[in-house]
Amino acid sequence: MTGVRFINTLRYPRTLCGDIFLHFIHTFWRILSEMCGTDILQKLSESAMIQTIRQFLHKERSMGMSQTTRIAIRKGFLELLEQRPLDKISVVDIAEHCGVNRNTFYYYYCDIYALVREVLETELDSVLNAQPPCENWYQLTMRVASFARENRRRVYHLYQSSQRDLLENEYYQVVFGAVEKLVRRTAGDLPVAEEDIQSLAALYTATLVGLLQSWLHYGMKHDEERFVERVARLTDGTMRRALERSCGEETP
Repeated sequence: MTGVRFINTLRYPRTLCGDIFLHFIHTFWRILSEMCGTDILQKLSESAMIQTIRQFLHKERSMGMSQTTRIAIRKGFLELLEQRPLDKISVVDIAEHCGVNRNTFYYYYCDIYALVREVLETELDSVLNAQPPCENWYQLTMRVASFARENRRRVYHLYQSSQRDLLENEYYQVVFGAVEKLVRRTAGDLPVAEEDIQSLAALYTATLVGLLQSWLHYGMKHDEERFVERVARLTDGTMRRALERSCGEETP
């Protein structure tokens, strides 16, 4: 059986990576046939190539199952976090809720806080980097405030954790990434120094994180729209002016 005929008989997971790999093998084998001739190719051992393909496809299937398990663990954890504070959730609780054993949990995460870090990164990244991208400070603040309100119980249960400082650092890192992108978009073609980009991103991230912490501390009692509008009004246009000042192009 030639390499192409073998490939055509394979059952493989329909993933983008798998499709690209198999397309490459098809193309490679066709070019090799044109260069060497089919008689020579028939004398070559296909075992190494076939074994490589089988190993790749097995890895693809394993990765698919692995990703499914990770998603199930994250989903189960979020469901528990809706019900109780983080300090009252154990690895055993998560494993039982998800229908997996403790060893499976520890295969993916070294502890609960590794899971929390991944959840924070995944959930916040999906919100802050959703399309269309935030074009101004108002939109970014609105997204953060909306996320906090829509996940009120979960956010409180994280905020009340004994490891709050650790979680705030993770939250800061994710928000910083989104703010940095906003600063770069606001700068546009201005020749702003990288140091100033980073400094402004740090400033606005600290502002946003601090406002959210204050909002949480007082029970999120203020109306979300008023909260966001107040922040946006007080800081309106300051980012662009700071960037212009950075490169000496500030407008009067």
